[in-house]
Amino acid sequence: MTTPDLRAAAPELAATARRTVQEEFPNVLRVHYRHAGQAPYRPRDRHPAFYGSYDWHSSVEMHWVLLRLLRIAPDVIPAEEVRTVFAAHWTPAAISAEVAYFAGSPGDERPYGWAWALTLAEEAASWAAEPDASEEVRGWSATLQPLADHFLGALRRWLPSATYPVRSGLHPCSAFGLLMSLPAARRAGDDGVLVDAAMRWYADDADAPVRWEPSGSDFLSPSLVEAVLMTEVLPEPGPWLDRFLPGLAAGPLFHPAVVSDAGDGQTAHLHGLNLSRAWCLRRLAAVLPDGDVRRPLLVDSAAEHAAAALPHVTGSDYMVEHWLAAYALLFHDLAY
Repeated sequence: MTTPDLRAAAPELAATARRTVQEEFPNVLRVHYRHAGQAPYRPRDRHPAFYGSYDWHSSVEMHWVLLRLLRIAPDVIPAEEVRTVFAAHWTPAAISAEVAYFAGSPGDERPYGWAWALTLAEEAASWAAEPDASEEVRGWSATLQPLADHFLGALRRWLPSATYPVRSGLHPCSAFGLLMSLPAARRAGDDGVLVDAAMRWYADDADAPVRWEPSGSDFLSPSLVEAVLMTEVLPEPGPWLDRFLPGLAAGPLFHPAVVSDAGDGQTAHLHGLNLSRAWCLRRLAAVLPDGDVRRPLLVDSAAEHAAAALPHVTGSDYMVEHWLAAYALLFHDLAY
């Protein structure tokens, strides 16, 4: 069952995602040269499945937007047009090419793109596991599974040697990578290395330096993402949360960030910060017990942050449009 807000937003989110995942240009490709001729002629030569939306991780995010909306709100989006996109992009050959690229470039997109790829694959796998799932959905899940297998293996290889977390509000954020990867890892019975990393990095944290946030190009709150992650891995997160965010009951921890130039790709990230904060605040409110005075404070703060960013999801600069719908959907969708 979808919320009224999500059903109202779904057509716009789907239209933006469907357009951007098919827009090959503008595009930014990272090239690690070992010899001349390493750069592909065009983005789809390297990434036949995820060539649009300016960069690889944004394309994966926006494909997730389409898949999630097709699953939960198929009657309010152009479902057949979305299926056509999947048929064109998610072929065994295309996914095999994606896996081959990352096998040869093992550090690329770590951990942010890995986590979104696992989120996409988990969306398909969890849908395919439903008793009434169609053969089409099961086919998508089977096609995407090699991508999930690759990145789960990459996490197993990387995390034990990662002595310290990256505590930033950008793509290298370790807490976000773990948080978004957990559902797929749990489905595979392979979450132990992720939980071990979270406990090793964050279990002793206290007094999060929320006054230092945000940095000028953040799209994640390091403090809030870490807090949500620990509510997922700790059996009794209440005492840890009390230590880590002791000021929750005193009023809002943050006010919405001001975006002075949406055409600047780094400054535009702050729209995402407002929406990812809103998502995290709602998730934290959901784990607090009924009657906890912090719950309404968190819900109100989430609404304030969302109101600042939602008008910019579409009709804004492309540096915002090519990815922000993913965070709008995270906020709207109570399942996340």
